[in-house]
Amino acid sequence: MANVSRIHAVGDSLATFLRNTYPNELRDEFPCVFEVISSGELLNPDQEHTRLTFFLHRVTTDEHLRNANRISGRTHAMAPLTLDLHYLMTVWANTALAEQVILAWAMRQMHGHQLLDASSLRPEGGWEQGDVINILPGEMSNEDMMRIWDALNPPYRLSVAYVARAVRIDADEIADARPVVATRFSFTDREVGP
Repeated sequence: MANVSRIHAVGDSLATFLRNTYPNELRDEFPCVFEVISSGELLNPDQEHTRLTFFLHRVTTDEHLRNANRISGRTHAMAPLTLDLHYLMTVWANTALAEQVILAWAMRQMHGHQLLDASSLRPEGGWEQGDVINILPGEMSNEDMMRIWDALNPPYRLSVAYVARAVRIDADEIADARPVVATRFSFTDREVGP
């Protein structure tokens, strides 16, 4: 059964993938920390280190599977909840050169590796062998991007939107049948009154 840690496991897997593939020549020139952050961490960003962060700003149900409630052929099996995770990938650096080089490298990596399978996903997600998450560039207007940054309060940082599609969270098991409710009736002769 897929567990509820999958949402966090996807973001952590993206950060781990970039951390593990960051080339030594860039690592020496532009040391960088790769991490998933919360909205609370955006209010007090770490200004000492150059960082590339993934901020999950929105979660939506998959538009093609949102009305599925049963697995076909299995009347007592609920279909999994299928989610799309919307991330902002942001570089926090003190120089334009570091910011732009790290962002360009990360975008190239994301472009070349658009699938995360069970072997590259963090194990706390309880992934099965056939699980695959698609990572695609997100569609976000400038107005939507600015609204997010205005709401979060730190000054705008160079960001790119990505969507992780088809993150499945299995439903709890349903019992084989509904519980039986038994009521016993008894009949008696009724006396007719005077």
